[in-house]
Amino acid sequence: MQDRHRYLFIRVLEACNADCFMCEFALSRDTYRFSLEDFAELLPEAVAKGVGYVRFTGGEPLMHRDVVELVRMGTEHGMRMSLITNGMFLPRFVDRLADAGLAQVIVSLDGSSAATHDVYRRSPGMFDSGLEGLRRAKELGIIPRVNSVVGPHNFAQMPDLQQTLTDLGVQQWELSAIKLDREIRYPSAEEVVAACEPIYTADPATTLVPLGKRFYGNTPEEQKAFFEESLPPRAAEPLCLVTDDVIYLDGKNGRMFSCSCLPHKEGDEGPGGAPLRTGDGKVMLDSPVFRSHADLFKQQGPTMCGGCSTTAAGYSDDLARMGTVPAWNY
Repeated sequence: MQDRHRYLFIRVLEACNADCFMCEFALSRDTYRFSLEDFAELLPEAVAKGVGYVRFTGGEPLMHRDVVELVRMGTEHGMRMSLITNGMFLPRFVDRLADAGLAQVIVSLDGSSAATHDVYRRSPGMFDSGLEGLRRAKELGIIPRVNSVVGPHNFAQMPDLQQTLTDLGVQQWELSAIKLDREIRYPSAEEVVAACEPIYTADPATTLVPLGKRFYGNTPEEQKAFFEESLPPRAAEPLCLVTDDVIYLDGKNGRMFSCSCLPHKEGDEGPGGAPLRTGDGKVMLDSPVFRSHADLFKQQGPTMCGGCSTTAAGYSDDLARMGTVPAWNY
């Protein structure tokens, strides 16, 4: 096993208060919750398997009544704790999360103002609440990050959003292409590149520059696949190295995946991933079934994956090129 710390993503619930048009969990009222007992059972195995970073996802994690205690429990086990949120409830939770040891918070923002973002997320007040939560998080020493889903509807707003986030002191930003079960067409490749290329070539000493690859691809080949086939950029051949470092746990279904992009792309052929528990009920993060799953995507991900994120692709490429990746760059 490499000496890098691994990332453990846990989908702690599927309920959500937002009505985002691109999301399968929009306004979900699912009752499942990943419990304190679940986490207590999992943590010793996570420590033993080299996990150093834990990120809670959903749904909306701040709808989980025990989210603060879950963060505290992970911190007490030496984990660097993170969560991703739509931001609506962040102002009322951020002080308690900081006290519990939260290291990073990620807010989803897709528009450059409330007038656009709140329409995309169909949730009035969400943009302003997200900015307020990020501002307070920075004051409390929590790393503030924003994830943006980019598509034909909002790519032209990204330069303005970049300036807003820079002025706010956001430290990390992910731009990833929208993924829908249909072909996605932009006005023209030239228009998207003209609008967004300055985002990536800005001076990082003065301006917040996105993590990972460009959402439309770094190379002519990637850009051709993106604009002609709706194929987001993925890890470069020959190997996807994300699969060595990431475990994504779907708590409700008790299944693990070797990348955070995989559980949302399951087909009808089977449940995908690997079971969290062995036949005798023991929790095992690195079971032979999981390693077989991870090795498949390590070998074939660069040619078969169609839903990669810019940070996953960039993480793998940076690791292949440099042998190391800064913390939280996934």
